[in-house]
Amino acid sequence: MSTPVEVDLKVDASGLKCPMPVIRAKKGITTEEIGQVVEILSTDPGSMADFKAWCRSTGHELLLAEQQGEVFRFLIRRMK
Repeated sequence: MSTPVEVDLKVDASGLKCPMPVIRAKKGITTEEIGQVVEILSTDPGSMADFKAWCRSTGHELLLAEQQGEVFRFLIRRMK
C-alpha cells in the first residue's frame, strides 16, 4: 500500500481457529461506519483464504492481506 490507511478499529483474533476470526471481524465491522477500516490480526493459517472469501461475499473491501511471521494481518473497509 502506497498511502497509509487510518485504522478505526483493531480486532485481535490471535489464537482463534476458523471460523472465529471471521466472526470476530463481522462483530467488529458492524460497529463501524461505512467507509471506516478495521484491522484484523489472526494466527489461523486458513484466515488468508477465509477473509478473501468473506470480503467477496459481503462486499467489503479487502485493502491488505499480509503475513508477518506467524501473524496474518488484514485491513478491511466497511462498504455497506
